Amino acid sequence: MTAGLQTIIYPVKDLARAKALFSALLEVEPYADEPYYVGFKAAGQDVGLDPNGHSKGMTGPVPYWHVADIRSRLAALVSAGAEVLHDVQDVGGGRLIAFVKDADGNLVGLLQDA
Repeated sequence: MTAGLQTIIYPVKDLARAKALFSALLEVEPYADEPYYVGFKAAGQDVGLDPNGHSKGMTGPVPYWHVADIRSRLAALVSAGAEVLHDVQDVGGGRLIAFVKDADGNLVGLLQDA
C-alpha cells in the first residue's frame, strides 16, 4: 500500500467555535463529536479538530498520510532526518497515529487503520 493523504487535523483552542466554522465550511455535521475530538467527512477527506493539538506540539494543520505499517514508516522518516513530536499512539479502535517535524519545521502525520 502506498501512502495516501486522506486526513487533516487542525489544532483548535475553542472546539465549539471551530465546530461551527467547519460545519459551515463543509456543509456536513460531524461524524464524531466528543470533548477531545470532532471529526467530519467531506469530499473523501477526513477533517478533524483537536482541542489538545497545541499541547501536543501542533503549530498548524497536520496532514496525515494513511500507511500500512506506521512503525516502519515512522522509522524511515526519522532515518531521513525527521524529529518525532508524537510517537505512535492508539486513538481508539486500533487506529494508530504519529507525527513528526521535518527539517523545515513542517508537520507530517502518519495514520494506520486497524
